[in-house]
Amino acid sequence: MNNRGPALGQLALTVSDVTKALRFYQDIIGLTFLFSPVENLAFLQSGDTRIMLTTPQGAGEIGKNSICYFVVPHVEAFYAQAIEKGAMGERPPALAAQMPEHELWIGFLKDPDGNLVGLMEEKRFE
Repeated sequence: MNNRGPALGQLALTVSDVTKALRFYQDIIGLTFLFSPVENLAFLQSGDTRIMLTTPQGAGEIGKNSICYFVVPHVEAFYAQAIEKGAMGERPPALAAQMPEHELWIGFLKDPDGNLVGLMEEKRFE
C-alpha cells in the first residue's frame, strides 16, 4: 500500500459473450490477453490491473457495470482508431476539466454489450 491507498488488482466486467467481449478489449482497446480457464471467463492485463470478463454469475448485470477508464496517449486519435476498428462511439473526447498543470480529456466508447468504456488523457502543459 502506498500513500494513495491499496492498488486495484482486478476488475470484473459482466458481459453476455466472453469471446465477443475479448475481441473488443484485446483488439480495439489493446489490452493483453492473459488466460481463459473456462469458456465463460477470460483475463486481460491493463497496466497493473487485471480485467476479468465473465458472464453473469449471481452478480452484475450486462451493460450496467461500473465504467472502466483507460489512460491512453493521444485520446482523439485513439478514439478515431477504435471507431475505425468497429467500436461503437458514445461521446468523442472533449476537455472535461482544466487543472493547474494539465487538461483532462475524456471520451467514451461502448463495448459489444453496451457497457461504457472511458478513454482519458491528461494533457500536460509544456
